[in-house]
Amino acid sequence: MGDPLIKVYSRRVANYLQIHTRTQRTAYLASGDPGAPLVVMLHGFPDNAHSWDELRPKVAEQGFYAVAPFLRGYAPTEIPGRDTTAKTLGEDVIALAEALDKKRCIVLGNDWGASAGYKAAELHPEFVSHLFTTAIPHPAAVRPTPAMLYAVRHFFAFKLPGAVARFAANDFAALKPIIQRWSPDWKISEQELESIKKTLRAEGSCNAALGYYRALKPGGYGPIEVPTVSFAGRDDPSVRPQHFEAARRFFRSEYEVVEVPGGHFMHREHPEAFASAFLSRLPAASAAG
Repeated sequence: MGDPLIKVYSRRVANYLQIHTRTQRTAYLASGDPGAPLVVMLHGFPDNAHSWDELRPKVAEQGFYAVAPFLRGYAPTEIPGRDTTAKTLGEDVIALAEALDKKRCIVLGNDWGASAGYKAAELHPEFVSHLFTTAIPHPAAVRPTPAMLYAVRHFFAFKLPGAVARFAANDFAALKPIIQRWSPDWKISEQELESIKKTLRAEGSCNAALGYYRALKPGGYGPIEVPTVSFAGRDDPSVRPQHFEAARRFFRSEYEVVEVPGGHFMHREHPEAFASAFLSRLPAASAAG
């Protein structure tokens, strides 16, 4: 864990940065001035920190330090000794900001990154000034439909014995179909697929990623007290904009639902449209420090 009173500086390793926080050893990608206000950009599954490669420099151009960590268990971030809960993910966000010597941060998360953002904002509203999420409504508001249950059948499959071996079989042959199920119009490139496979091939990484699903239990999310913007993909076949509207009762501050083109991975499918929608709602760096 480490002593939270000891300041730890990040160091460059290969093509990423690495820092020891009070919760783990975290690898991350970064753009901008480390002294600028912090925006933490969180990826989901199946993905990695490169999810934000197009948006991260644009956020830095607005005067922020844009940091995209590899989430817990996603190599080269440390592999945990147990399955990861949403609360742990939320605490990891705060621990990273603290290790970067920040007292406040803005959080943007997709998929499991959105879940981490919801939990970080719930547990530490004094630390998260603004929350932005994509693809996943506030979990407490989700009322599954038959179409949604079919789309998230992996939630149940990944809990079964042998799930890691099945998902990893034939060099992760299941990876592309699951992405296309959630974002049917996204023509993901072989280069992007290879980046994700490289992360999951690392020893323990695939098991850790699926451990999120093994640890998942109903409930456990409370109201959010910080300004929040949720981006809903117009082309998402299972999670519709109305699901985000139904979550409004769980927000005690400003809450906006923004429809953008794309499915579950809207920020990767339509990077320019997403960047425009996000940056227009990002507070000025001068007001976010």
